[in-house]
Amino acid sequence: MNLLALGGTGFVGRAIIEAALGRGWTVTTFNRGISASDVAGVRVVRGDRSTVDDVDRLATSGPWDAVVDTSGYVPRNVLAVARRLAPLAGQYVFISTVSVYADWPVLPLNEGSPLLTCPPDAGPDFGGDVEDGPTRYGYQKAGCEAAARLAFGDDRAAMLRPGVILGPREYVGRLPWWLRRVAVGGRVAAPGTPGRSIQPVDVRDVADFALGCVQHRSTGAFNVTAPIGRDTFGDLLSACATATGASPDFVWIPESKLFQVGVRQWSEMPLWRASEGVWRVDSTRAVTSGLHNRPLVETVRETWRWLVESGDIAGNERAEGIGLSPEREARLLREITT
Repeated sequence: MNLLALGGTGFVGRAIIEAALGRGWTVTTFNRGISASDVAGVRVVRGDRSTVDDVDRLATSGPWDAVVDTSGYVPRNVLAVARRLAPLAGQYVFISTVSVYADWPVLPLNEGSPLLTCPPDAGPDFGGDVEDGPTRYGYQKAGCEAAARLAFGDDRAAMLRPGVILGPREYVGRLPWWLRRVAVGGRVAAPGTPGRSIQPVDVRDVADFALGCVQHRSTGAFNVTAPIGRDTFGDLLSACATATGASPDFVWIPESKLFQVGVRQWSEMPLWRASEGVWRVDSTRAVTSGLHNRPLVETVRETWRWLVESGDIAGNERAEGIGLSPEREARLLREITT
């Protein structure tokens, strides 16, 4: 297989490229070369996807069996790039998000759930953010999906809609924050109850599924998450304790208290969000099409190993704003026990 990866030096893109090389595929990457180093063994084309001349130069490197787009965020740009590449590639696999659904995170979802409406040629300012409702990011990704389908056609386009993606090299910092915090030990503030269901997916499982879509020429939309009800928040934090060798005392704080003191969902308390639909995303279609979900404990263990081996245990600026500060957590724990 001859694959073109748009993006591909950071998290999801890097996992896809490494998996493709592991299968013996030929991989061309197209990116600016700013965020991180290239994966050894790829054919590198430097350029900015928003620059016409750069995309034209990329086109001279084709053809390819498929394009995997991990760096498309603005519909207008995805439309222009996909149209330029459509004569040169057999398939377009777009890495989207569950945020394209109109009812996320409020209601349970499947691929038939209504999508946010965004034109395929929309610019970066289209859409807006609503608390516990649609976001500009979701609108934009929905428009990108529409652009990919318009350029390649429904018979050559696949839309992958992951929820939360975890694993080694995660730069958002959600799981890394929990691992670092649990490693410190002591009393650890935990959200709600340990039995709350969660559905994070491992980045390597996303990568393998994306390549499976290429190999089998799968098309249409796929939710890409762990199974509903398989894992809980308690499982996650227990896995963090096991991975780090720590013995923390988890203090489960009622959600009503977290709301009362203004703890921010998703950011200050990573992976905690109270809406019913956050962790009720049906991925049956992806599973029947080859999605394999490795155990959560493996994702946690190997993320910790990466943090240790990379020297990133102290954190980095890209994850700034994720997690409770030590002072705020201490204050919260005092309040809950007085």
